[in-house]
Amino acid sequence: MLSLNQLSIQRSGQYLLENATVTVTARSRVAIVGPNGCGKSTLFSLILGELGADSGDISFPGGTRISHMAQETPALDCSALDFVLDGDKRLRQLQAELALAEQADDGVATARLHHELDLIDGYSAEVRARRLLEGLGFPTHWHSRAVGEFSGGWRIRLNLAQALMCPSELLLLDEPTNHLDLDALVWLENWLLRYQGTLLFISHDRDFIDHLATHVLHYDQRSLMLYTGGYSQFEEARAMRLAQQQALYVKQQARIAEIQSFVRRFGAKATKAKQAQSRLKELERMELIAAAHVDSPFSFSLPCSDKISSPLLVIDDAGLGYDAQPVLQHVNLTLLPGARLGVLGANGEGKSTLIKTLAGQLPLISGRRTGGEHLRIGYFAQHQLEALDPGATPMQHLQKVRPQASEQEIRNFLGGFGFPGEQAAGDIKNFSGGERARLALALIAWNKPNLLLLDEPTNHLDLDMRHALNMALQEYPGAVIVVSHDRHLLRAMADQFVWVHGGRMEPYNGSLEDYEKELLSRLRANQPEAAKSDASAEEEMQESAEDRKRRKREEAEKRQRLSPLRKKIATLEAEIEKLQGKLQEIEAQLGEGDLYEDKNKEQLKALLESQRVNRQSLSEAEETWLELNEELEGLL
Repeated sequence: MLSLNQLSIQRSGQYLLENATVTVTARSRVAIVGPNGCGKSTLFSLILGELGADSGDISFPGGTRISHMAQETPALDCSALDFVLDGDKRLRQLQAELALAEQADDGVATARLHHELDLIDGYSAEVRARRLLEGLGFPTHWHSRAVGEFSGGWRIRLNLAQALMCPSELLLLDEPTNHLDLDALVWLENWLLRYQGTLLFISHDRDFIDHLATHVLHYDQRSLMLYTGGYSQFEEARAMRLAQQQALYVKQQARIAEIQSFVRRFGAKATKAKQAQSRLKELERMELIAAAHVDSPFSFSLPCSDKISSPLLVIDDAGLGYDAQPVLQHVNLTLLPGARLGVLGANGEGKSTLIKTLAGQLPLISGRRTGGEHLRIGYFAQHQLEALDPGATPMQHLQKVRPQASEQEIRNFLGGFGFPGEQAAGDIKNFSGGERARLALALIAWNKPNLLLLDEPTNHLDLDMRHALNMALQEYPGAVIVVSHDRHLLRAMADQFVWVHGGRMEPYNGSLEDYEKELLSRLRANQPEAAKSDASAEEEMQESAEDRKRRKREEAEKRQRLSPLRKKIATLEAEIEKLQGKLQEIEAQLGEGDLYEDKNKEQLKALLESQRVNRQSLSEAEETWLELNEELEGLL
């Protein structure tokens, strides 16, 4: 389906890829992983033809329809629904042509265009677009809102919906899970599992990759390695390969030392000079094996204040919301030191409202909020990335919090968050989203909180940083409350869950797996046809290769029989419409009184004959149309 042949590309004088060769088979679902800045998005630009390679090429079958998820959306005036429908370019083209044909009263073109719309399921397009919007968290009353009225995160969701709406054989998704809640993420997984084309997606969500990917494409030191399976299988396979590589490296280094020792000892002796030269040539020919680099570039801890109150924070029978409008009511929560709480719930149910209220950024509408004497909160929210000073350095951000800290102490601390040397002392105006998120986390940790409130902390973080954060949270002695769609983080961190829904917050006694199963059950109950598609997909996965070939051959033969039938039906429909128009004209003329005078006898006779012939032709055409439709229904 997709081949990369000796592909090389440079940016700013540095190779992102060098002589990379990979083949992706049709209908694979490939997760592309690697650290931020390694060139994952650049690969998508190459596939889309937006960039050219320095050498090598990318090839895929001619006529392949490619859909991709845009990263930015302007503030458009069109509705969210129309924006999603615009993703199907062929649909919009046929709709425009049909409007012109109807305006021109062109019956043949109108019939043909209706037929073409039927072939691409154009009449169900709006229903499909609404399902995409609802699945991604847009309530029905938002479908008519202008795109420009939505925030940046919601526009990213609209871009995703538009990409899914576009018919394609190759689908490219760049970080599709950012800005999704867990409910929307489970829906997206379910949709993508039913996608019939080849999927390439960039993601730092290991559970998403595990559930979805058939392969993992790993950026590794300017090359690409393709692994079979999800992220867990990739980790195991890569660890084994690196262990083997390390063993080869050690063995090779021993051989190099042996050669060098031999040359030093015998290079000057005439009797051994020839053998010494041979050893040197062996050394020159030897392809040096790189030492295995398996350590994450991030290693940090989350310091906690020396004094901790118990309880840290109590919320008693509280009403939470905005401007006296409650979002959650009768909320009761007691946070003790060491608590590990995961917050579940669909978008818009009040998860962020809860976190903001716990952080003290939203006043209670009713009830009481009581903080412990030594309560110190560290609050991470997405807007904090925007609050960073673009003209200041990472060091200056930390110095503002603790002016008494030494420069070396600050540098050591920032190094663990991936800001070494010059980067720690440079301004942040050109920082990526991931770098800003790391700095925001560093600022929170620098303040030594004893209660961490984290609202989607892993957005923009790569897998290495997510792993480091996960490890740091497990060692952190304070209390943690997390809202996240990163199931690996939730599973590893949370001891208990609360569920925010229907204006209430209540304990959730099941596991994260139980919650996912309930979400899928609700999805399939609301969309029975999706459940049927899932069943079909599962049956198809169990088919043998021979069965799949036979089924595809039968489907192709069926399409070959159906296509001529549909063309004949469309032609007949146009002919029937034309005959009906002629008969209406004849009947209108026959209704004129002076036609029945003796002088117009021949004209009357000709009109009656024409009426008879057209009626007979209409009858025959309608009978043939019925026969063809019965034949078509029999084949479907």
